[in-house]
Amino acid sequence: MTPAIILDSVTKRFGQTTAVDALSLQVPQGAIYGFIGPNGSGKTTTLRMIMNILLADSGWVEVLGDRSTVAARDRVGYLPEERGLYKQMPVRRLLTYYGELKGARRADVEREADWWLTRLGLPNVADKKVQALSKGMSQKVQFIAAVVARPDLVILDEPFSGLDPVNRDVLRDAVLELKRRGTTIVFSTHDMSMAELMCDRIFMIFKGRKVLDGSLDEIQSTYGHDEVHVRVQGGAAVLRSMAGVDAVVDHGNAQQVRLSIDPQAFLAQLAARATVQRFEITRPSLHDIFVEIARPAPEDDILPSA
Repeated sequence: MTPAIILDSVTKRFGQTTAVDALSLQVPQGAIYGFIGPNGSGKTTTLRMIMNILLADSGWVEVLGDRSTVAARDRVGYLPEERGLYKQMPVRRLLTYYGELKGARRADVEREADWWLTRLGLPNVADKKVQALSKGMSQKVQFIAAVVARPDLVILDEPFSGLDPVNRDVLRDAVLELKRRGTTIVFSTHDMSMAELMCDRIFMIFKGRKVLDGSLDEIQSTYGHDEVHVRVQGGAAVLRSMAGVDAVVDHGNAQQVRLSIDPQAFLAQLAARATVQRFEITRPSLHDIFVEIARPAPEDDILPSA
């Protein structure tokens, strides 16, 4: 099956700054593909090249089988991080306008808009102006505007930003509904726990280069360390003095320990020295992997002299 998106050696510069550097990736059809990376890593620039908002300086981008600069434009929905709706327009009229911009028939758009308004708990706002809506309602309407024309590919840039837990769950279920329909979803987020739960594959960009690309299992296997969570009498001081301990993160009542020796051998040594109240072998979370990659090097913290 042809990937929904292909980037081949894509580079984008702004003056002397290389925002994206020889980036290659493939987004499978029908998948939720997570985009993660620290601020300034090139993530948004990459999304904008996929959308043809920006053009690559070198390499090529293929979207839904087309490499032209108008590639499948009517088949792609986009929810930008910077939200913006026409505040004076009634909601149904706004959604119909967005759907017709994508080439969909008015009757189909109206039917789809009403379905989504009901699905997202907004059945009574169709005739209200956007400016009368709460922030959460506006964000749901913006999501509907991105999907009302039933696009084959949806790009969501920080879709859960600023939402309360209830509305986060509603929008999460809406994204999963799109997946059930067979829609390909590119999902940019800083919420590592949400990426772990929702994404079939996860891509991470750092300083303009790809550093991760795979399933969560594949990523955890690649970046896996022998790591344990323990609670022991004597706490972190006992752990730091032991052979085979590379690092200890003290959480107060429990400690997270990275090992360079077999965990069972470490447990035997630890039990001989102190009372062990808890011992659990764990895999690194996506949050831990993200922080490990993106943590500034010591020289990055040094301010230049005046």
